[in-house]
Amino acid sequence: MNRETTNRIRFVLEDILPPVLRDSSLFRTVAKLAWGEHITRLAAFRERAPFLSAEEYETLYRDHPRVHEGTDNSEACISEIIASTVGDSVCDVGCGTGVLLKRIRQARGGKCRFVGVDFVVDDAARIDGVEYFSAKIENLPFEDGAFDTVICTHVIEHVLEYRQAIAELRRIARKRLIIVVPREREYRYSFNPHFNFFPYTHSFLRAAHPVPQKHLCIDIGRDIFYSEDRPEA
Repeated sequence: MNRETTNRIRFVLEDILPPVLRDSSLFRTVAKLAWGEHITRLAAFRERAPFLSAEEYETLYRDHPRVHEGTDNSEACISEIIASTVGDSVCDVGCGTGVLLKRIRQARGGKCRFVGVDFVVDDAARIDGVEYFSAKIENLPFEDGAFDTVICTHVIEHVLEYRQAIAELRRIARKRLIIVVPREREYRYSFNPHFNFFPYTHSFLRAAHPVPQKHLCIDIGRDIFYSEDRPEA
């Protein structure tokens, strides 16, 4: 299923269904027909977020079924990411299977250095010309300003210490930082293990505070695309 299809489904679930129904046991019962008990585990996971051990956190993400083949990004977001990428080194933090880096590499050619980071890289596509590192976003194993462009898509919504995560992304970005998060509201029962929710572009800007003067924050479909020029640029 591609991102465009799930965004249409999300529109119905998040904007058409009233909260009193979306948070109800009736919705949970119907959702179980599609996802089984995983829908209940996700609700419990979110409730226990402040008390989760590292092992519990990793286990849920390893067992979480993939909704999208390849990448969580829509074609419109991918085009914007490619157009906004600058410099000779690119790091995708939360690279998943590595498909986004593959698309960027195809568009920009093989002269750049491409690095993919995820805390689970077992199922990375192992694309030629891409280096892979296993690490958590809150503590990235790179020096300050290590990459001209740092990209992080559909990760910040999963991270409890999201301000620390954004600070790390800024630390290793020399020229530009690109972040994509879903534009969504929080409900008790959902199909994803998200902790943070950004229903409007200004919701994300608050999370990214302090925002530099040179930045872009726009809505693309049901996703928020954010980019900023680092002070060194």
